[in-house]
Amino acid sequence: MKADYIIVGAGSAGCVLANRLSADPKNRVLLVEAGGKDNHWLLRMPLGFMRAYKTPHFLWHYETEPEPSLNNRRIAIPRGRVLGGSSSINGLFFMRGHSLDFDTWRQMGCEGWGHADVLPYFKKMERSWRGAGPYHGDSGPLPVVPVDTSRLLHEPLMQTAEAAGFGTTEDLHGEVEEGFARGELTIDEKGRRASTSRAYLTPALARPNLTVVTGALTRRVVIENGRATGIEVHRDGKTEQYHAEKEVILCGGSYNSPQLLMLSGIGPGDHLREHGIEPVADRPMVGRNLQEHPRVPVHFAMSKPASFLNELRFDKVALSVIRWALTGRGAFATQVNSANPILKSQPDLAQPDLQIWANPIRMDAKIWFPGFGERQEHRMTADVILLHPRSAGWVRLRSADPGDSPAVTLNIFSEPEDFETARRGIEIVRRIYSTPPQSEFTGREIVPGAELDDPSALDTYIRENAMVTQHPVGTCAMGASPDTVCDPQLRVRGVAGLRVVDASVMPTVPGANTNGPTIMIAEKAADLILGRPSLPAEDPRTLKEAAA
Repeated sequence: MKADYIIVGAGSAGCVLANRLSADPKNRVLLVEAGGKDNHWLLRMPLGFMRAYKTPHFLWHYETEPEPSLNNRRIAIPRGRVLGGSSSINGLFFMRGHSLDFDTWRQMGCEGWGHADVLPYFKKMERSWRGAGPYHGDSGPLPVVPVDTSRLLHEPLMQTAEAAGFGTTEDLHGEVEEGFARGELTIDEKGRRASTSRAYLTPALARPNLTVVTGALTRRVVIENGRATGIEVHRDGKTEQYHAEKEVILCGGSYNSPQLLMLSGIGPGDHLREHGIEPVADRPMVGRNLQEHPRVPVHFAMSKPASFLNELRFDKVALSVIRWALTGRGAFATQVNSANPILKSQPDLAQPDLQIWANPIRMDAKIWFPGFGERQEHRMTADVILLHPRSAGWVRLRSADPGDSPAVTLNIFSEPEDFETARRGIEIVRRIYSTPPQSEFTGREIVPGAELDDPSALDTYIRENAMVTQHPVGTCAMGASPDTVCDPQLRVRGVAGLRVVDASVMPTVPGANTNGPTIMIAEKAADLILGRPSLPAEDPRTLKEAAA
């Protein structure tokens, strides 16, 4: 099989590229995915994610190596194994990140990736409920809608912000990029999940120049005379090669893209030789710089029976699923997020470093039957998420077998500053949830427990309970330095005809759920790959100052 462009991985980035590259009928595009189709109803219904991300058929069942700073616990790191990748199983939350996140990339040597450079691509991809404006687009493939907060105790939390010492904002992606805000989701007009498979790939499937192959595990990139010429895949019990006339583009994500580079001989030379792989390009930074958003659980009992557990009574669940199927509306057609506080743990910071995972539901909530068994206690979560952790981990090969999962060490909380930030976050959550009117719903603190306020005791709690948000980035980072894995055009250094386009190229983790920024990267990458001029930079702040 031959194509001009071979895209490996039909996830958040791969589906975008398949659409954009195949828009020109002259380009023959082959999209190769190891997983299967994404047509299960749980992957369509927004609230179905609470089941989907636990369903074996939809997942790569990865977990970390024993985490050195978390008492050697192994952390579950599931990834989507269907068309759309993790955009088909995630919590549908849409964020971009703070403008300084991208300006920092530019300052690190990633020319063309500052906020003014990437804003046009965010606007291009977006079909925002807000309509078109300086910060938003209204005609892109990706629909973005607000959380339906009618059952989610949104108002008490928003009204608490000022009394607790924080602000609010109508738009975290506009002029005011911090404060308590209403969450936004990738859901289409029919109430269905808008994964990249549904938003980008499905509309392009009828094109004769686009071929999609599922159930095909890529074993390695074929490299001849220093150039990527294709890939080797295993499918239906057979191993075969697909040839790329122009480029091979890896879109496997922050775990699988570095794994595939190393299986192809691109990575730390000594490590590759340990697994019997002869290095083609000795690139020590492949698999390094792994960054994630750590999450520290903070849970409260509720003083009133007002959690989303009320919507999980068996008969209500049945009616909600039927209503969603028929109308795309109702309790199961949205998320379970009260609000999206993006805050500074210290007032002198240049940008927010905390996100509060504010949900009026316990994470182990179960459907219940009136009169049968004991109903669960009403609880709410307010987990502390570190948006800019100092700690970084790595991805290595477990073996030379492409069927083996990569060996991932997140290494979270290896830096003392991250413990300090998490403790400040816990203090902030306690202040928020003890302040009226939110406090009217707050019962006892279940974890960590109000009695736990000593720094050493809190650090012990963090080591025993910290998790992650499934936002890995950075393992094939771009940059200007010759040591970086990719250049700012996302080309792999040392091998011609090979790029990486996914979250692994981000040099730092943005202060946001990473699905949105990954889609933006793929939109911009399409222009880079096709040799088109980038969209003109836009800076609404400069335009506003000029108008004033």
